[in-house]
Amino acid sequence: MDNEIQLISDGDGLAVIGNPTDVDRFLVSEGLASQDLGLERLKPAVGTGAVVAQAGSEIAANSGRWVKLTRESAQSVQKYGLRKSSKTGLSTGVVKGPKGQIRGFIEVVKAPRSLLTNPAILAGAAGIMAQVAMQQSMAEITDYLATIDEKVDDVLRAQKDTALARMIGVGFVIEETMTIREKRGRVDEIMWSKVQTAPTTIAETQAYALRQLDALAEKMERETDIGDLATTAEKAESIVREWLAVLARCFQLQDAIAVLELDRVLDASPEELDGHRSGLKGARQDRLERITLSTERLVARMNAAADSANANVLLNPAASPAVVQSSNRVSASVHDFHGRLGIESGRQSSEARRWTDAAAEAMDKVLEAGEEGVDAAWRVGSETLGQARSATGKLSSGIAERALRWFGDNE
Repeated sequence: MDNEIQLISDGDGLAVIGNPTDVDRFLVSEGLASQDLGLERLKPAVGTGAVVAQAGSEIAANSGRWVKLTRESAQSVQKYGLRKSSKTGLSTGVVKGPKGQIRGFIEVVKAPRSLLTNPAILAGAAGIMAQVAMQQSMAEITDYLATIDEKVDDVLRAQKDTALARMIGVGFVIEETMTIREKRGRVDEIMWSKVQTAPTTIAETQAYALRQLDALAEKMERETDIGDLATTAEKAESIVREWLAVLARCFQLQDAIAVLELDRVLDASPEELDGHRSGLKGARQDRLERITLSTERLVARMNAAADSANANVLLNPAASPAVVQSSNRVSASVHDFHGRLGIESGRQSSEARRWTDAAAEAMDKVLEAGEEGVDAAWRVGSETLGQARSATGKLSSGIAERALRWFGDNE
């Protein structure tokens, strides 16, 4: 049907499906950036038969675009009232706009068309959406690794640990398989056999990197001398950057494996695709939570070190600011890393306390304490002076009385 757009959301992205012209008009009307969804890859999920042939022709006639759901883009499509399925976790709906107009899309109050009512096609579309989302995440991680001083391969080659060395080899095999996938458009049994044991090696490397960050956080916590703390904090800057690079590479390879897995399931057991997609999504979220826990613990320890350094700046005028600066640089590295993995985190930088400010504050406290002492001394002195005056008055009165009595007795 003309001007009709079918929408599918899995919470991370939005699939926009329909006539190519209508899809473009819709995306322009909402100001949404998109990329090709690759609907033609749904054909293996359709199977055979007359009904399937009709569905296949609809796939061929339609265009599919994928939109990454940010806070802003999610709000822009929220008005269309997509309905969420408790079974699949997907939200779907149909919108329609008048011919010849860019704006004015409204929700169509009727049952969706066959693409959304066909479970196999819907599951296949959701699987492809997950793949596109992970591939975009992989690209963002590649950009992240290119911005650090040493690329991840250089960092890994400098390590002597066996687990890291194995991951380098696994990475080469995964990249090779992804290249073949792009050429062939599918993952067959031979291709999958090359990479099916890779997740174990990657998981071992990720666990090792997280332990290194945890050990660094514990070392920062044990340091009590500000000078030693400054030395440890400075070393932490490069150490953290390197292990974050290793974690980023692990996450990138894990996403690549997930992309290959979904292709393999789509090719071999399409009826299991939706369940496999949900399982991969849950596993991915678990990995993010483990990474978040370790990195946020490290940032908290660095912030605590900065607070301790600021509190001791008078005795350590050179080391204390150095601790704060190192802490801020580590926090910035973690914040950037979180952003590339889609982890929400609030970065709070500490401000190095100036020695002169600390000295002035200390002087104010001394003066305040001194003023209180002067006031106390003044009160005591006033009371003593009053008592002395009272005693002098009494003494003078006594002497005068005795003198008068003496003169009286001798008259």
